[in-house]
Amino acid sequence: MSSDITCWSTAREMAAAVAAREISARELLELHLDRIEEVNSQVNALVSIDPERARAAADAADRRTMSGEPLGALHGLPYAVKDTHEVEGWRTTFGSVLRSDHRPERDELVVQRVREAGAVIVAKSNVPEFAAGSHTFNRIFGTTLNPYDTTRSAGGSSGGSSAALASGMVPLADGSDMGGSLRNPASFCNVVGMRPSFGRVPQLPNPNIFETTSVQGPMARTVDDLALLLSVLAGPVPGNHVGHETPGAHFAQIEPVSLAGTRFALSTDLGGAFEVDHQVAGVVRAQRAVLESLGAVVDDAAPDLAEAEDTFRTLRAWHFQASYGELLAAHPEEFKVSLADNIRVGADLTGRDVARAYRQRTALAQRMEEFFATYDALVLPVSQVPPFPADQEYPADINGQVQATYLDWMRSAYFITVTGCPAMSVPAGFTAEGWPVGVQIVVRPNGERRLLEIARAFEQATRVGERRPDLPL
Repeated sequence: MSSDITCWSTAREMAAAVAAREISARELLELHLDRIEEVNSQVNALVSIDPERARAAADAADRRTMSGEPLGALHGLPYAVKDTHEVEGWRTTFGSVLRSDHRPERDELVVQRVREAGAVIVAKSNVPEFAAGSHTFNRIFGTTLNPYDTTRSAGGSSGGSSAALASGMVPLADGSDMGGSLRNPASFCNVVGMRPSFGRVPQLPNPNIFETTSVQGPMARTVDDLALLLSVLAGPVPGNHVGHETPGAHFAQIEPVSLAGTRFALSTDLGGAFEVDHQVAGVVRAQRAVLESLGAVVDDAAPDLAEAEDTFRTLRAWHFQASYGELLAAHPEEFKVSLADNIRVGADLTGRDVARAYRQRTALAQRMEEFFATYDALVLPVSQVPPFPADQEYPADINGQVQATYLDWMRSAYFITVTGCPAMSVPAGFTAEGWPVGVQIVVRPNGERRLLEIARAFEQATRVGERRPDLPL
């Protein structure tokens, strides 16, 4: 191997080197398998690792390279699939002992697309039970730890993806997001994660294609690499009645843009809507100077999202009851208490409750449309806390204010969920202890390309995402 490629190279650099035959897909895979062997035991990010299957895929990629055939956008890149996404023949547990031996008979669409683009699947990324909660632990594989401090949480539910990226074990990974499951772990691990607009990344098979709170999306170490993965995951597909006609290639190249005159609303707590750790709030406030140095206009402003709390909790409980209610009734001892309680709340909902939530969601969407008539983007915390102790299920308090449930501390993320707006977590700073803090950038619905442009300009101005963890220990 004569290439200068390392595990910290960008995904685009890796793909270009493979295409130019400066490094083979097999050599690139072995580089990452060595890294996995070196650090995964310390963070427990990747599970169901299958080196031999990955080697066979890498060898096939090299044969294609030598044949002169057209190569996909992710050709030869090692890749981790979230353990809630089904991969044919590959152990896919959803973090639940009830699915501990589940091996799907086919790939779901997001996996089909990365395979067709040439990615080499290496492993699944760890998740909490049925992806519920923003701390990644389960009874099958244990707890995923933060690469920047292995006593702290890596977030969730895409915590395995974020920790693997931050540790240099893979250059790209996918996730999903209902209440912050892409955004929170990205913030905790100093990587980037995007919650796209509903339908931007089609989800098939899907038992309820009209359920609009949960989406799938890309994660990476840089905005450019995230855009590359989004270009593969996004785009129309037959049978998806709620998708977008814009082809994924629309996001493949994000050119530098000026933010001069761009109008930002900046808020640490959406007008007192939730409590925010003092250090997190300080990092968010500090981004005013960054944005103004780029020529942007920054106001202290926030949309009124008063109905977001009831809307999200109602729709989440309704969705969980529909998805897991029968399973819980049959196996009540096999669910963690917080998830079981959330499912049971859904059983008590009435049609009037669900109708109210959808009316409120409509009002929130309309109010955001009015807000974005004035502002180009909203900047706020991704998470209300920095990475918390990994031996806690969720933060006990914020600035002394008790957090009663596993959802309370996630309002800064799930309030945005029910607006329908795309949002991205971008590295922004560190606490005094060295724990990562990201900021959440939000734009109008279907504005993913503009979101990528803004995030890229911000990333280039701060360079915070270039700080690596001190692994191996």
